[in-house]
Amino acid sequence: MNQIRTAQTVIELNNIAKIYKTGEENTTALGGVSLKVGKGEFVAIMGPSGSGKSTLMHIIGLLDRPTSGDYLLNGKNVSKLSGSKQSDIRNSEIGFVFQQFNLLPRTSVLDNVLLPTIYGRVKNPRDKAKEIIKEVGLEDRINNLSNQLSVGQIQRVAIARALIMDPSIILADEPTGNLDTKKSQEIMDLFTQINKNGATIVLITHEEGVASHAGRIIKLLDGEIVA
Repeated sequence: MNQIRTAQTVIELNNIAKIYKTGEENTTALGGVSLKVGKGEFVAIMGPSGSGKSTLMHIIGLLDRPTSGDYLLNGKNVSKLSGSKQSDIRNSEIGFVFQQFNLLPRTSVLDNVLLPTIYGRVKNPRDKAKEIIKEVGLEDRINNLSNQLSVGQIQRVAIARALIMDPSIILADEPTGNLDTKKSQEIMDLFTQINKNGATIVLITHEEGVASHAGRIIKLLDGEIVA
């Protein structure tokens, strides 16, 4: 298990609520969640379908806004910022890894990893992309199209893409959901190494074995933290 390396808080949620309105009906996805994540921590969020895991992840990743409550990222209240300012912070501070990968299918491994550099500046982006691709074990596949790769290799590309902007935080939503046991273990070993290199990781999973790689497990039920 990985432990918090510092007392510095990078993610702080204070009484975060999210209510979706459909006509006259309100659905509460999050009912006042308060949470702190320290710098360099590896946290897993677990819960059944509909527990609010993805909503919480989207708010942490600045992909959605809370209905009420405050979100402090590195000590700055980001929940009330404009969309463009949130986008700037998201591009520079946060890397995303999704279950569905979201790669461009007829595009090379290298060009897929380079995609985020379109929206933000990176010094010598191609050299850096090649270095990261080597780190995730895909140096020999760098010119392959993503639709020529195995599912496990595709997830490695997605992880490399998340790392290209040097984010301080990695958010992973069910990153092993489409993988067999062996490939899942390989991907989690990779996340463990990324965490050891200094990144703060928040991971959503429904698998106990995957969550066991984290230093702390948070359990959600009906939009509230229960453990």
